[in-house]
Amino acid sequence: MQVSIKNRIRKIAIVLICLFFVLFVGRIGYGYVYKSVESGSFESDFFRSAEKLRKNYASEKRESKEMSTPSVSFEAKKAESTTAPKPMQQAASSQKYEKTASTKSKSSHFEEDEKKVRKVAKDYTAIIQYEHNSGNKGNRELHLMIGVNPDKFDSCYMAIQKIGTIRSTEITKTDKNNEYRQLNAEKASLEKTLTSLSELKAKSGTIADYISLHEKMMEIEEKLQEYGVELGNFDEENEFCTIKFSLYEGFTSKPISFYHRVKVALEWAIKYYAVLMLSLVFMGIAAFVLAFLIEKLNILGGILKKIRDEI
Repeated sequence: MQVSIKNRIRKIAIVLICLFFVLFVGRIGYGYVYKSVESGSFESDFFRSAEKLRKNYASEKRESKEMSTPSVSFEAKKAESTTAPKPMQQAASSQKYEKTASTKSKSSHFEEDEKKVRKVAKDYTAIIQYEHNSGNKGNRELHLMIGVNPDKFDSCYMAIQKIGTIRSTEITKTDKNNEYRQLNAEKASLEKTLTSLSELKAKSGTIADYISLHEKMMEIEEKLQEYGVELGNFDEENEFCTIKFSLYEGFTSKPISFYHRVKVALEWAIKYYAVLMLSLVFMGIAAFVLAFLIEKLNILGGILKKIRDEI
């Protein structure tokens, strides 16, 4: 009997120790996971909220091989099949694309790092196309949109990575061929429409017709100007890649030591383990009282039943 009781006590003790160990290890793991999640959401993306910023595009020369398929007679095809095949023609084409790098950095030497990023832009003959400064000393922010020559994009981006403490980086490259072709097609369509309207203007008609026609031509000319501006961004002299750099002032956080994590996890585990044990004790007492009351009610019910039977 005593051996059975000792075994039960030993099993209960092992379960309780394992429960404490699970709480302790779980709290240490949560500390590492919570740190990574917090660092991932450092600051909100300023440039995502800023609208109507200049778009930079670049072009990449590439060669595409196409077979020559002229329209010839059957006899010519037969004669050609007996001779050596013609070499494939090299056709050069240009791929339009948008390449953007977004970098967020934190600095405890804000003014020095601001000078560094401006020097990097100057060294790589880049253009600061947009600038936004905000905040008081100790909590300042600097947001720059830098246009870089496509050939110098990678080296300039690597130089900017050395400024401050980098918290997040991202590079995206988007193909813009379809958009470029669509803009050209829409512009050509508007030009044809404007030419047709100009021919109609030479014909006779009422004053109301002339006014309506003039307004329509003015509307088309405004759209043509908008398309001209958008297509101008694709010109070779305006070709840039974009670097969006955000610098936040503040002291860089020091890495948390393992000893400190163990100390915090141990305190947390002891606290909530005690709360859990007390909760289990109160739940046990409540269950015991409830069982006791049910037993007494059953006894009382039996007594009342006997009294009724005797009556």
